[in-house]
Order: sequence, then C-alpha cells, then structure tokens
Amino acid sequence: MVQTSTRYITQAAFEQLCHEHPERLMERTAQGELVNVSPVGGEGSNQEATLIIKVGIWNERTQLGQVFSSQGAFRLPFGSTRAPDVAWLSQDRWDALTPEQRIGFPPICPDFVIELRSYSLSGGQLKPQSLAELRTKMTEYVASGLRLGWLINPPDQQVEIYRQGQAVQVVAMPTVLSGEAVLPEFELSV
Repeated sequence: MVQTSTRYITQAAFEQLCHEHPERLMERTAQGELVNVSPVGGEGSNQEATLIIKVGIWNERTQLGQVFSSQGAFRLPFGSTRAPDVAWLSQDRWDALTPEQRIGFPPICPDFVIELRSYSLSGGQLKPQSLAELRTKMTEYVASGLRLGWLINPPDQQVEIYRQGQAVQVVAMPTVLSGEAVLPEFELSV
C-alpha cells in the first residue's frame, strides 16, 4: 500500500472516520497524523496476496496463531494505528484479547509483520512507496513489541530484517528468509 499524509487526528476521531468511511484505507501515526493509503498496482497486489497465502498455509499447518491482511489495522501501544501488508499474532496473545478488542482495531502489536514496498499511481506517474515511511512503520512495530519483521524492497532488491533488541539486518535479494523462533520452520524465498 502506498501512503500519503493529510492531517492530524485523535485516536477517537480516527476510529469515527474509519466507521463513517469504511471504503477508505487509512492509518494513523504515533504523532496523530492521518495517512491515506492508496491502492497498489497489479504486481504489488499479487505479491502481497502471495505473501499472505504462504504465511497462511504455514499457519494452517502449525495452528500457532492468526494471520491478518493489510485490511486489518492494529492499535499500537505508542499511539499509532497501523495496517501491515501481512501480520501474524500468536494464538495465546490473540486469545488474551476480549471479543470487543478483536472486532475493532486490536490494541496489540503483531509478533510478525511483512511490509512490501510496492508501486502506485501518484500524480499520473508510477512511483514506489516511500522507503522512509516504511522504515518509520517498522520502527514503530519494533518499539511496540514486534519480535520479527521483514521489509521486502523489490525496487532496491533487498530485504531489511527487524528483530527486537538488534540492529536492522539488510540482505540482498534473492534470498531465503527464516521465520526463526517466531514462525518455526517457516521459510520464504524472495
């Protein structure tokens, strides 16, 4: 998803805006900035769907948690509400949420996320999503308790790997990514 910032808004006003405009894709930064999320092109959408399928197949086999698409947002502890392209949350953490928390924006950070740097039509031109904005999101996830995250960046042929308490690791594509202890036995070729 490609993002464009527009204005500042409280969490309550953000949730009301989402309720009033369910057709719009939006996020909210920790500083309260409203971020409109633009649809991506066919290639980016296909890549995102493939990632969700692969994590979903692994999860169906292991039954270790819940998988979420970019249509689902999480209310992070530091005040932002973010919708990763792919997210996974362990079953025990999901079960600890109330039914009301599960229905709305769950007030929890996923254990694992994938952000995919995609292209979108902006101002009549095809442009890649801002790498700085994606890195900001990844930093927010880590600060909120993310255990493992992958920022997949096809335009630059690299993947940034985010882990709790460690420096970001950058690997060149093609590569095989490991789910490590977070997603046991999961591997992804990119």
